[in-house]
Amino acid sequence: MKLRIRENLLYFLLKIIKKLDQRQTELKYFNPDEVRNILVVSSTAIGDTLMSTPAIRAIREKYPKAKIIAHFNVKNMELFENNPHIDGIIPYYRGWKKFFKTIREFRKHKFDVAVILHGNEPQATPMAYLGEARFIVKVPNSNRFKFLLSNSNELYTWDDFTHGVEARLKSAELIGCNIRDKRMVLPIQNEGEDFVKKFLKQNNIDENNTIIGFQVGASTVSRMWLPERFIELGKKLIQLDSKIKIIITGSPSEYSYCQKIAQSIGKGAVVSAGKIPLKYLPSLIKKLRVLVTGDTGIMHMAIALGTPIIGLFAVSDPNRSGAYYDLDKHFIIKKDRTCEPCISKKCKYPVCMESISVEEVYKVIIKFLNL
Repeated sequence: MKLRIRENLLYFLLKIIKKLDQRQTELKYFNPDEVRNILVVSSTAIGDTLMSTPAIRAIREKYPKAKIIAHFNVKNMELFENNPHIDGIIPYYRGWKKFFKTIREFRKHKFDVAVILHGNEPQATPMAYLGEARFIVKVPNSNRFKFLLSNSNELYTWDDFTHGVEARLKSAELIGCNIRDKRMVLPIQNEGEDFVKKFLKQNNIDENNTIIGFQVGASTVSRMWLPERFIELGKKLIQLDSKIKIIITGSPSEYSYCQKIAQSIGKGAVVSAGKIPLKYLPSLIKKLRVLVTGDTGIMHMAIALGTPIIGLFAVSDPNRSGAYYDLDKHFIIKKDRTCEPCISKKCKYPVCMESISVEEVYKVIIKFLNL
């Protein structure tokens, strides 16, 4: 309730400030030749930010001399520190944390334009406006703070786009960008190569092994395949070929959960969760023969790196958040939702994910391995 009161107060305050604002902020006044400083906002999850990287690249190509500062989630921004298309990062602390501090930081950079590729509202648009960016673009632009946007005249919703990448690219197009490359950007750090090499050696994994990744966790329970299914699948694969090694990925907070699954699979299963820093994780994902995963950030990392995935979907839509290119390299198993209405993030048990059997995932892996 307190959060809603705060949002409403902010809304009415910004209505007054906007009415008094004498600047010409509509897109018809936007001049690309005058752009010197750009803010790009993608402050949510790993996968969301990876889907923003094609748009960020397009912005850099259009404005090669501009200073581009990214506003990324503090929890995952280390993964994007070496992105070649940005000049710096201002962290997003989630919710209302450091709201005014962030605005002050925005003002220091004197942004000519802010491009909100994927940001949490009600913070993203108000912070960009109070941060004094003259022009602000965002797609979709259907939230209640759209009156602050430079592209408020033509309304877009998520339904206007097939995939999340397309919505972000539309935002880039609004400031004059030409889209030449729709692939995600995730450079590998040299330090990560050495770190992962040492990790694999410590776990007796070398180039003679076939490494299969299991991403067993997800941002919500509704996107998680059942642990007993991962266990059964892992056992079948190791019995199939002694050279197969299973690496179970996840966040540090998921270590115990991952460890229980690894122990149940037995010899041949290794946990990387909590043992490899997020910024070095691409070096591990790159070495996987295939990754079995739900709709997760690790899935998007694999797609960006060219590692084949077997994506397990039920609640979420793979057409919107799955692989966007290299479709011949990846395989999606999609089942229908079982509950109506779907409660998604509030789900306590993923009934619909039960529809994905161990056998059908196993058969797909066999095809990937040519066995």
